[in-house]
Amino acid sequence: MKKVCDRCGKDLSQGRIMSMFNEDCICMECKEQERKRPDYKQAVEKDTNEYLRKIKLKIKYGKKDDKK
Repeated sequence: MKKVCDRCGKDLSQGRIMSMFNEDCICMECKEQERKRPDYKQAVEKDTNEYLRKIKLKIKYGKKDDKK
């Protein structure tokens, strides 16, 4: 598990989250800075649409648990 922010190097013991722009594990302070970016809303929409696309594919192809 990550112990420091990929962006600023601060300790992550107070919280962590994944960036909306890449796979960086960032601290909450960096997340606040990220939210202020002019393209943040677009990144959130893109991420949400990708998530929904994967859910629809899962439903369409009926992936089931292998548990019996």
